[in-house]
Amino acid sequence: MDLPPLGTLIGSGKEAEVFAAGDLAVKLYRATAAAPKLASFREASVLALVESHGLPAPSVRGVGQVDGRWGIAMTRAEGPPLAETMRLGPDQTPAGLERMARLHRAIHRHPGTHLGRLKDRLAANIGRAAGTLGRPLARRLLDGLAALPEGDRLCHGDFHPWNILGPPGREVVVDWLDACAGDPAADACRSYVLMRPVAPALAAAYVDAYAAAAGAGRDRILAWLPVVAAARLVEGVPDEIKGLMAMATSESPP
Repeated sequence: MDLPPLGTLIGSGKEAEVFAAGDLAVKLYRATAAAPKLASFREASVLALVESHGLPAPSVRGVGQVDGRWGIAMTRAEGPPLAETMRLGPDQTPAGLERMARLHRAIHRHPGTHLGRLKDRLAANIGRAAGTLGRPLARRLLDGLAALPEGDRLCHGDFHPWNILGPPGREVVVDWLDACAGDPAADACRSYVLMRPVAPALAAAYVDAYAAAAGAGRDRILAWLPVVAAARLVEGVPDEIKGLMAMATSESPP
């Protein structure tokens, strides 16, 4: 189908750009993204699944092309990212982290039916990163991954305060392409790894906030740190390699 005419650019990332389109938003994958047509249909299918659970996410309106670029038309989330709200009002950070943890827990209450397995994805990415990690370390990490819980919960895969838009009570969680089925603690650890290069104190505080919301110890989350950090090495983040390697080889949590 034809996607609606594009308005102003309202968001930009490594893989895609997001444009206003009336009361909708259009997310267009970049030509450099991996399999942009497949990514568009996959994210649309994940959003349809998430919508069926009643979770706060955009509602898909169509998949198509604009000037040869594949993308998705969806309802538009209004309001600033939670990260910006916390940056402008540091006194709001504790409440913001609690909101974030509650949203994350709400996602994890649902099964990850019909989605790929998180541990399979981690194993594949660690294998691809073996040249950077060194094969002995990669093998140790894969052995460690095998011993971690499988899990079957819906995991967002890219959950951080820049992907939470809107005011309290009307938040919308965006960017669901990496959703999968797995252990919620691994998804929380992924949030830590994503946030740490930009806001290390906030990342550490989020581990505590999520642990409190889940009624679990932070060690339950950070048990995933070496494998989650190692798997991120294949995501094209050269500025993070040193930090990711430190986390992948660390035997004690930060």
